[in-house]
Amino acid sequence: MLEKLRYFTLFEWMLWSGSVLLTVGAFLLFDRGSWLSLAASLIGVTSLIFAAKGNPAGPGLMIVFSVLYGVISLSFRYYGEMVTYLGMTLPMSVFSLAAWLRHPYAGERTQVEVSRLTPRALALTAVLTAAVTAVFWVILARLGTANLVPSTVSVVTALTFLRSPYFALAYAANDGVLIVLWTLAVREDMGYLSVLLCFVVFLVNDLYGFVNWKRMARQQAKG
Repeated sequence: MLEKLRYFTLFEWMLWSGSVLLTVGAFLLFDRGSWLSLAASLIGVTSLIFAAKGNPAGPGLMIVFSVLYGVISLSFRYYGEMVTYLGMTLPMSVFSLAAWLRHPYAGERTQVEVSRLTPRALALTAVLTAAVTAVFWVILARLGTANLVPSTVSVVTALTFLRSPYFALAYAANDGVLIVLWTLAVREDMGYLSVLLCFVVFLVNDLYGFVNWKRMARQQAKG
């Protein structure tokens, strides 16, 4: 049992605990009704601490979060977020889970092997991003998406998910967009404050994920 507790560092336990306390506190103070948002937020912050460790449990929990977040987004007519998470992040998380399980580091299932982001992969990502942005702009405009511009940008920043430390930066950028989106929602309904704080917490966790993945890459390079 003690060894399992030591899997996370003291800082990681503090980061996760602080994230949970802030999420629950915001729910009790400003919401108390949207239990689905609370559940999604808690699953989300837990998925990120595992993802920061390169543990396949991260994308596994993100699959569950994507479903719940899609439902929440639908309630505020954020069709861009709903379509992105159910149509893109969800299947991407499924593929990522499979990839992480297929590429364990040194046979350890609790840590994925870090890969390098090649120029070819970067170029392909840029082309796909431009294509997806154009398509989603038309689709979301026809759906009457609330706050169309940041919703479309959210589609772009959520596109990349590779076994590279830079996936965490892509998600951190997405968190920034989502903070803008849900800030606009809070101006109309304070009940969404817990969702807003969820993505503030996500931003901090994703930035830590990038730092830890860079550390993992250096350690794996040393063998």
